[in-house]
Amino acid sequence: MHRLWMIFAQTVTVTVAVLFVVSTLKPEWTGERPALPSVTIQEAATPTNAAGARPVASYADAARAALPTVVHIFTSKEVKAQRHPFADDPLFRHFFGDRLDNRPQQRASGLGSGVIVSPEGYILTNNHVIEAADEIEVALNDGRKLPARIVGRDPESDLAVLQIKADGKLNAITFGRTEQLHVGDVVLAIGNPFGVGQTVTMGIVSALGRSHLGINTFEDFIQTDAAINPGNSGGALIDTAGTLVGINAAIYSRSGGSLGIGFAIPVSLARSVMEQIIQNGSVTRGWIGVEVQAITAELAESFGMVSSEGTLISGVMRGSPAERAGVKPGDVLLAVEGRKVNDPQAMLEAIAALAPGRKAGFELRRGKEKLDLKVEIGRRPALSRGD
Repeated sequence: MHRLWMIFAQTVTVTVAVLFVVSTLKPEWTGERPALPSVTIQEAATPTNAAGARPVASYADAARAALPTVVHIFTSKEVKAQRHPFADDPLFRHFFGDRLDNRPQQRASGLGSGVIVSPEGYILTNNHVIEAADEIEVALNDGRKLPARIVGRDPESDLAVLQIKADGKLNAITFGRTEQLHVGDVVLAIGNPFGVGQTVTMGIVSALGRSHLGINTFEDFIQTDAAINPGNSGGALIDTAGTLVGINAAIYSRSGGSLGIGFAIPVSLARSVMEQIIQNGSVTRGWIGVEVQAITAELAESFGMVSSEGTLISGVMRGSPAERAGVKPGDVLLAVEGRKVNDPQAMLEAIAALAPGRKAGFELRRGKEKLDLKVEIGRRPALSRGD
């Protein structure tokens, strides 16, 4: 009896030991699962509409309002054929005569976009889209193709106005306000990239007031990451309400395609230039005839200037409004009509905004002395590089 009890006790002990090892090393054999560490996950609240469904953002209404107002612009110009290298060889002339000089002229074509800005058929686009073109054709959103005439161009802002004559109603875009545009706002770019057809791309306003890019003489660009590609130039940049906020003008690219850095001319500048072109055929800007350069810390120190404020006048044209008013090279321009100028671009814009023929107040520093001069504003010559 004692022996049987010992065998039973040993059997139980071995069985418990085996179960302990198995449950520790191979818990799946016993049907048990190891405990997992507790993790608390915080989930964002999901916005729902009245029906309980998650809303989907769409810009279809904005695109629908603007698409009929954006047109494709096709240009062509005659290119002089290159002279045959043997055209002056007497032997070749003996056999071919004047046929070497009478080869047919070639034509180069280009494409871009534009925006219908009035029911009268005025179209706003970039100057570089239609520059040097001798034939311009506009394709409307509804498929109609019409010839266009150039109303006027402004190379310094890279804007131009065309006009078409169409039977029936023309849809015109609604103008927005640049001052209501903010960094981070959603914008849509509409145009004809690479000639594939009307295309809408979406992005945000990346920056405002971009200048010193060396693209135009007058720069105040909207920067956006909405894809802008060749063929988009002159097309519309619109907000989520479908109103015009800019004219697509340029991109920063190493490949020729979009890298997410595009530039548009703000609608405030575009409208001002457009209205002058429609009324006068050209844009009139103020001019005084000086050459300027920025004042760096090194330049201020070398000239013994008390500060680096203002813009250095490095040259004055003979017979110019500035010379007649007594402005001299070496003067530092501090303000125009009370508006401070801290760099050449600011001075250029301040003077260009003044009407020719009026006298404007200029605040200058000559050495350690401050001067107040009245300068009669002249008319800025076409593509002038001075101010």
